Amino acid sequence: MIHLYKNNGYNICLDVNSGSVHVIDDLTYDVLERMDQGKSADEIQQELSGRYDTSDISEAISECDMLKRQGMLFSEDSYRGAIEHFSERPTVVKALCLQIAHDCNLACRYCFADEGEYHGKRGLMSYEVGRKALDFLIRSSGNRHNLEVDFFGGEPTMNWQVVKDLVAYGRSREKECNKKFRFTLTTNGVLVNKEIMDFCDREMGNVVMSVDGRKSVHDHMRPFRGGKGSYDVVIPKFQEWAERRHQDKYYVRGTFTHYNLDFAADVLSLADLGFKQISMEPVVAPPSEDYAIREEDIPKICEQYDILAKEMIRRAKEGRGFNFFHFMIDLSGGPCVYKRLSGCGSGGEYLAVSPWGELYPCHQFDGNPDFILGNVDEGILRPDLVQEFKKVNVYSKPECTACFSRFYCSGGCAANSYNFTGGINDVYRIGCELQRKRVECALMIKAALADDEGNTEMKIDGKDL
Repeated sequence: MIHLYKNNGYNICLDVNSGSVHVIDDLTYDVLERMDQGKSADEIQQELSGRYDTSDISEAISECDMLKRQGMLFSEDSYRGAIEHFSERPTVVKALCLQIAHDCNLACRYCFADEGEYHGKRGLMSYEVGRKALDFLIRSSGNRHNLEVDFFGGEPTMNWQVVKDLVAYGRSREKECNKKFRFTLTTNGVLVNKEIMDFCDREMGNVVMSVDGRKSVHDHMRPFRGGKGSYDVVIPKFQEWAERRHQDKYYVRGTFTHYNLDFAADVLSLADLGFKQISMEPVVAPPSEDYAIREEDIPKICEQYDILAKEMIRRAKEGRGFNFFHFMIDLSGGPCVYKRLSGCGSGGEYLAVSPWGELYPCHQFDGNPDFILGNVDEGILRPDLVQEFKKVNVYSKPECTACFSRFYCSGGCAANSYNFTGGINDVYRIGCELQRKRVECALMIKAALADDEGNTEMKIDGKDL
């Protein structure tokens, strides 16, 4: 399976199963298009003879055949037979999202957590529950050495002492258990101060700073409960913090909605403020919400990704580039095979813990009693549900089998699938469309920057292209 497309003056061919990426001329594009249709060399020669020189057509066909023999075009899917093996592996938990605070000091209009309550009740996680959660993670992680814990909310800094105490407890257990904790914090920045920055710079492997871009957009969607915007409160802190972290090991994460479909301007506004690590996610909300992304918004959003990609290339060439999370594709290695097939590992490798110690497949299921997997005292009590999440992969969804981006999105988000279809093993179609566009832009950026450097060889998984 191949995917051919044109973007920003580049003709690009992705060989889906091998991951090989080829930047090609018009002739080769036309040849591959016809090879993908199953046409023979004679048929291709005949169809293209009026447009290209006969010898050039023959040479292009020959080169494509050679790449096909080398497994870099029309390659076989070597992963399909492996998925059953992966789904049968013992469950090893490697990451927890601690809902350290079911409370928030902002009233974001699009918040899936219902202003921190998660459609339930407000509450702060106690040290005792958090300690048991870390013990559960250690117990359930098998021989895995590196463990990840994200302090999330609501707003986790509203329970700051417990955050600090749990980090200290985790560190105290590392040597005896042969584990290494990587802690992260997601914050809206309202309560961030020097003490919090100092602590996180010592202890947190990553910090996620929530900001939606331009002041008008941010203040509209992320106000205080009284309606006042939070932009002027948090931006100076986040700018200082990004510099303190040497523009690394953090990112500013925003959400765009139907209200700001011109979100490229929000990304660029953050770059203009000096941020080098930026993410801007499309809101996921039911159609009944006025801010929800609709199918008719997709062309506008795709256009914005193109605008952003071209501007990122320009800025990179000028020496003032920045990273955009959805355009970050590692052409030299990429994720392991299991992650390519089944994504984030929610419901198995990755779990969320409520303030009361309930275990959920991920933070987006928090508050839904149908998805309580167990608790930090007794561990997993619903192995049947864990098995259902293990079955979620790119081969269990018919839509994924014909999608060129399946090994980049790994089949999409189980929570989004559930919220839009009622089942965890379907797809959120708007998300699929946007994912495909992001992959195309990301590969084009790689091609453009390699071309600018005079580097005609791009690599993926160690293969020369």
